[in-house]
Amino acid sequence: MSEEAKKNCGTGKFFLGTLLGAAAGAIAGIVLAPKSGKDTRKDIKDASDKAVKNVKETGDKLFKKSKDSAKELGEKVEKSAKEAKKAVEEKVEDVKETISKKSDDEE
Repeated sequence: MSEEAKKNCGTGKFFLGTLLGAAAGAIAGIVLAPKSGKDTRKDIKDASDKAVKNVKETGDKLFKKSKDSAKELGEKVEKSAKEAKKAVEEKVEDVKETISKKSDDEE
């Protein structure tokens, strides 16, 4: 795994931990607050809606970043493959020239 991939993985885990911690703190604060049941349920629903929204946004960001990284990796692989192909073609030409010179020398 590349260093960039490891960094991105750690970033995703950090965001997930942050979201879970924030959700746990919000729920604990709501449950422990001295409010009526109706108000508490509304607060819980609002907090869960906000948490779901945050998770979706973070997921979308991570998906886009992963997609961009995959595209970049694909481009690097394609470039490397073209360079390798060119190097092989050059070696093949060198071998052909060497063989041609040897056969000319033998005649």
